[in-house]
Amino acid sequence: MSAEPSLTELTDDQLPAVVRLCRSALDLPDDSAEAAQIVARLRDDSPLPGAAGPRRTVGVAAWRDGALAGVALGSMADRGGDRAVGHLDLVAVHPELRRRGIGRALLSRVEQALAGLGATQVRVAGNPPHYVWPGIDVRYTPAICTVLALGYTSEETAWNMTADLSTESSPALRPTGAAERRLAERGVTVRRAEPADLPMLTDFARSTFGGTWDLELLHSVGRPDAGCHLAVRTPTDGGTPEVLGFAAYGSSRPSWFGPMGTAPGAQGLGIGGVLLRRCLRDQRAAGRPRAEIGWVGPVPFYANNAGARIERVFFLYRKQLR
Repeated sequence: MSAEPSLTELTDDQLPAVVRLCRSALDLPDDSAEAAQIVARLRDDSPLPGAAGPRRTVGVAAWRDGALAGVALGSMADRGGDRAVGHLDLVAVHPELRRRGIGRALLSRVEQALAGLGATQVRVAGNPPHYVWPGIDVRYTPAICTVLALGYTSEETAWNMTADLSTESSPALRPTGAAERRLAERGVTVRRAEPADLPMLTDFARSTFGGTWDLELLHSVGRPDAGCHLAVRTPTDGGTPEVLGFAAYGSSRPSWFGPMGTAPGAQGLGIGGVLLRRCLRDQRAAGRPRAEIGWVGPVPFYANNAGARIERVFFLYRKQLR
């Protein structure tokens, strides 16, 4: 075999080979099973709403004796982020070819490509709305060793929680009928979101929470392996409905839940728990034995309302480019 890998710019016709590589190189079964969706999400360069052009993404492939040995994907910060920040989204090396410098070579080439797009620093952290991990799962030891060897510094820790959907007795699947009737008595309707709801949903998410949740909703409503439920209050005079909350799933990955949010003035009514469990029931109906709640904020909320447990922990890293 040749001593050094050959690095080339990744092209779209190579994506099937990238998916096959990731099915072998992603060591955690849940990641390997969703390799196709992971690659498609990170490689998506379609323009964001209001953007002047397509998303700025980069891809590098490593080859050994004509075979794909590794791949790295990166992107520039999406809307709402620092436009001078690049993101390392994925590095995967064939298991039989690790510890030969391929990962370092791929990462260095991605850094160069991002610098060429104007990046002054690179983060190993999710780049919402196009992300599939908050950072590096602590069990991906080779990836952690690679970024540390290249001068990245740890900046924070994030975690995902898992809700068990394997049996009807799971706390995540508790019925919501009684709670929905109580909300109805207060004039609040809970229902599935439809594409026609997107203008008011995205406006609510953008004005209430900022960030990129409005864009994640665009990837949840009316799309395969995804969905959203919302709570609205309709004025007695038949005026414009007021959105009080939403919960979505499938935006990042089919097995993932989120984002969700409840209007500050409506918190405490039980809206969040109802929306959460309606989404989890959808995922159960789709045949998923568990749902992963990504990049969790309020741990007690998900523990109390769905019996969820912290099962994945991620390190996030940053590096200043010279």
